[in-house]
This record gives sequence, structure tokens and C-alpha cells, in this order.
Amino acid sequence: MGLLARISTVFKAKINKFLDQMENPYETLDYSYEKQLELLQNVRRNITNVVASKKRLELQVVRLRDSLSKLENQAREALKKGREDLARLAIERKVQIEQQIRELEQQVEGLQREQEKLHQVEERLRAKVEAFKTQKELIKARYSAAEAQVKIGEAVTGLSEELADVNLTIERAEQKTEKMQARAAAIDELIATGVLEERLGEKDRIEAELKKLEAEDRVEDELARLKSEVKEK
Repeated sequence: MGLLARISTVFKAKINKFLDQMENPYETLDYSYEKQLELLQNVRRNITNVVASKKRLELQVVRLRDSLSKLENQAREALKKGREDLARLAIERKVQIEQQIRELEQQVEGLQREQEKLHQVEERLRAKVEAFKTQKELIKARYSAAEAQVKIGEAVTGLSEELADVNLTIERAEQKTEKMQARAAAIDELIATGVLEERLGEKDRIEAELKKLEAEDRVEDELARLKSEVKEK
């Protein structure tokens, strides 16, 4: 496969994927159903036109048949009056009309056959349209159900992620709590054994000694100051 062919294949695949994502199945099904209804309406209009044409031809045949008896009567009257020439014209006209009637009747028969064919087409097409309508509604119902399942699945997935985060937070809090409890237990144990008290006691004694020394220094300083003042007086 050449480079251009591969590029064309990739491009077509991306276009088909894009169209598949953009395509609304409801709109596609409804559009197909509407097109089939239009086709059915066209067939029915054709049937109506054929019936109308056949009816016009049949009326024309009736009028021509009515004229036959009139021409025959005219031919008789012409012969009675010795006008064979007029009788011949009337008969010739009668023969022409009879030929015209036969041709019209053939056309009527042809239109009748066409009408029957169109009726058969209409019945088959109508059955297909009804079947497609049923299938369309079924597919739409299945698609809606699948779409709802997807949304529920997505919602459950999101909830699961949130619950996982919550569980992680709880787990961390429990770990910190356990550490704090362990620390408190250790302190309690140190206090119980007297280790912590000894350390605290040593610290308190050191601070007390330092404060005592500091106080003694202040006393000595104050005493020296007073002695100096007394000597000056």
C-alpha cells in the first residue's frame, strides 16, 4: 500500500469515527422513516394519477359509444332519403370511432394492470414501513436503555472513585490516630515506670538551682550598692 493510500485510509477512518460520534441514532432512524413515508406517499400519488387517467379514458369511451348509435341512426336516415354518400360518411365515422374505442379500451386495460402493480408495490412498501417503524421504536428503546446504563455506570464509577478517596482519607486518619494513641500509651508507660517523672524532676531541680543562684546574685548586688551609698554619706 502506497503512502497516499495509507493516508487516505487513515483519513477515512478518522472521518468515520467522527461521524459515528456526532451521529444521533434517533435523528438517523427518524430521517430514514420519513424518507420511507415519502416514498410511500409518492406511490400512492401515482396510484391516484393512474386511477384518474383511467377514469377519464373510461368516460371518453362512454361518450364515443353514445355517438355510435347516433351515427348509425344518421346512416339509416340518409339511406332512406337516398343519400348513400352521407350514409357512407356516417358509417366511416362510426368505424373510426369503433377503432378509437378499441384503442382506448386497450389503454384502460394497460392502466388497470399498472394500477394493480402499484397497489402491490404499495402493500409491500407499507408493510416494510410498518416493520421499520416497529424496529425503529425497538432500537430507540434499546438505545435509551443502554444510554441510561452507561450514565448509571459512569455515576457509579465516579462514586466509587469518591468513596476510594474517602476510604483513603479515613485510613490515613486512622493511622494518625493509632500513632497518637501509641505515643500516648508510651508516655503513660514512662509515667507509670517513673522514668518520665525522674527526667522531669531533674529538670525542675536544675531550674530551681539556677533561679536560686540568680536570686543570690541579685541580693549580693543590691547589698553592695547599699554599702557603697552608706560609705559616701
